[in-house]
Amino acid sequence: MGKEITSREQDYSQWYNDLIIKGNLADYSAVRGCMVIKPYGFALWENMRDVLDKMFKDTGHQNAYFPLFVPKSLFEAEEKNAEGFAKECAVVTHYRLKADPDNKGKLMVDPEAKLEEELVVRPTSEAIIWNTYKGWIQSYRDLPLLINQWANVVRWEMRTRLFLRTAEFLWQEGHTAHATAEEAVEETRRMLDIYADFAENWMAMPVIKGVKSPNERFAGAEDTYCIEALMQDGKALQAGTSHFLGQNFAKAFDVKFSDKNNKLDYVWATSWGVSTRLIGGLVMAHSDDDGLILPPKIAPIQVVIVPIYKGEEQKAQIGSVVSSILAKLKMLGISVKYDDSDNQRPGWKFAEYEMKGVPVRIAVGARDLENNVVEVARRDTKEKTTVSIEGLDIYVANLLNAIQTQMFNKAKAFRDEHITPANTWEEFVHILDTKAGFVSAHWDGTAETEDRIKELAKATIRCIPLDNPQEEGACIFTGNKSTQRVLFARAY
Repeated sequence: MGKEITSREQDYSQWYNDLIIKGNLADYSAVRGCMVIKPYGFALWENMRDVLDKMFKDTGHQNAYFPLFVPKSLFEAEEKNAEGFAKECAVVTHYRLKADPDNKGKLMVDPEAKLEEELVVRPTSEAIIWNTYKGWIQSYRDLPLLINQWANVVRWEMRTRLFLRTAEFLWQEGHTAHATAEEAVEETRRMLDIYADFAENWMAMPVIKGVKSPNERFAGAEDTYCIEALMQDGKALQAGTSHFLGQNFAKAFDVKFSDKNNKLDYVWATSWGVSTRLIGGLVMAHSDDDGLILPPKIAPIQVVIVPIYKGEEQKAQIGSVVSSILAKLKMLGISVKYDDSDNQRPGWKFAEYEMKGVPVRIAVGARDLENNVVEVARRDTKEKTTVSIEGLDIYVANLLNAIQTQMFNKAKAFRDEHITPANTWEEFVHILDTKAGFVSAHWDGTAETEDRIKELAKATIRCIPLDNPQEEGACIFTGNKSTQRVLFARAY
């Protein structure tokens, strides 16, 4: 069938690429480092987006849209932010092409169409948004300002991987303004909780909530909160971040408000985002060597029904029974597809929907109708059960819930088994090289030690977990005093 997948054991990276391409999620494009998101992959993103969008709106946020281009002078206004993203910026310098007189049929940049000021293609939108907020905020009555945008951003990555790291990607970015630091920190934590809720309860992907070390913080932030997930190869994936920006951007763009006592002060800011890399995380957290395994709550197709028949008469008989099943499943809000196309055999269809990770497959044959039953197969465990057509809708609804729960429990058990304490440098490196996963180890709190560990072990501090227990210890690298363990891992 040409659908063979490289096994995880043989080549994890190739296995991942095979699943993305053969599972019909995305394709390579003519633009270096950019991808085409195919309809099936985009349907998955839409499902994720719709859930998150409701969660944002339920907590008082509104959607808006800001320009793709940022004048270079605005981009430079917050120095740490500009410096942090400078190496990844695509820059527009001209606004017109013209015919090349020396090369017929070709175009060249028109040297007379040079922009007065260069435009940065947004790698993130703080600069353009905070410049806009200056005109929107005058008084404490204008606060809090809770804005989100769904957009694309461009970061000129040298090494790209479908969904995980591409030069252009889709995301949402929230940008909020507050009257006090406490309110802004509360907002930062609230959004982190929303991301964790979404990852665990919709994506069935367990995450650890924590803060980044100063080295790993977002450029221009006072604090970066994150959710970290673990993939099946033992590497970590940063699945979402929420930043407390302090007054850095307000000062850079002179955004002040008058408080209740008519005193002027700079506003306090947050920003937070998740992107299409969540799809990469979803694939790597759950899938197997036969294809994708998608959690029912966000799968584009939750149930597929495949008829097995000989001749048009049997097909019509099955079709009339299935139409009633379809109606009942749809009444329960279940996304279902009836594949009665005659261009492929049932066996091919089974393999195809297995590849696409459809959570539940129902097969109906002429003999099944005589016995008033169908065969129900789960994608996650491959278990098959014969089920009566009476009450099938309720059975399937319960099964989808069970699959969702069991997928989370399986991923959580794997994650928990791969959090390993290390007390010496040798132990630390040995765990990373053999078992992988998160290594819980003491660190002396200095950027120098963090840099050396990264250089020698290729591992970074993924996070300092929230509510981390305090314990006296010695740094695994320097032996200096430490007050807590942090989580290290090799990461995507």
